[in-house]
Amino acid sequence: MSAEGQTTTEYIQHHLTNLQAGEGFWTFHLDTLIVSGLLGLIVFGTMWLATRKATAGVPSGMQNFVEMVVTMVDSQVKDTFHGKNELIAPLALTIFVWIFAMNAMDVIPVDLVGWISGLFGIHSTFKLVPSTDLNATFAMSIAVFFLIYFYSIKVKGFGGFTKEVLFSPFGKFPLLIPVNILFRIVEDIAKPISLALRLFGNMYAGEMVFILIALLPWYLQWMLGAPWAIFHLLIITLQAFVFMMLTIVYLSMAHESH
Repeated sequence: MSAEGQTTTEYIQHHLTNLQAGEGFWTFHLDTLIVSGLLGLIVFGTMWLATRKATAGVPSGMQNFVEMVVTMVDSQVKDTFHGKNELIAPLALTIFVWIFAMNAMDVIPVDLVGWISGLFGIHSTFKLVPSTDLNATFAMSIAVFFLIYFYSIKVKGFGGFTKEVLFSPFGKFPLLIPVNILFRIVEDIAKPISLALRLFGNMYAGEMVFILIALLPWYLQWMLGAPWAIFHLLIITLQAFVFMMLTIVYLSMAHESH
């Protein structure tokens, strides 16, 4: 339910406002940095401990789970990526697991953090889902964008990369070079934007639905919130998988030397 003394608009704005430090361009979203960092330490630390305790005998439940995730990601990389690069599989695993963990914060009740912080007299804003922050999703997509350019130049050479930009897709016709360059610019800009906005849009919309459900009377919140949370688990997993698969596809295209 909405906090006491808050209007519906104020309640929604409170839950959609990041905990910030700094001003202007150098404004840091502390909640995004804290939650994503802690999730990375917890998730990958747990996976590291599972591998340290791995056994060839009867595996533990955690070892089974880690092996299942690693096998799934590895099979997707083998089926999609056609170059030779030992970084792609670990990168894909990192992207899938980390984004899934950040997305999973969306199923935690929206008022829980505020209630806990209120016990200590703290009533500041705090967004618990990093992937509902456009800065976080763009940071990941831009990192992928730089990797695309890095491997495009490394695999094809600067000359080969330049020829690809100048003469693809319409061939070696001087009059069509500006068109080829324009197509390439649009294509390259679309990749990080689509990656970032797809993840952000789906998670932001899901968070908004949870906030609107929290505004309803308590006896309706569980009736609507529980089915939505169960359905949202599919969205959480799907968005992590889509981001991972598009990253693999884009890097596979960057490794094509022909």
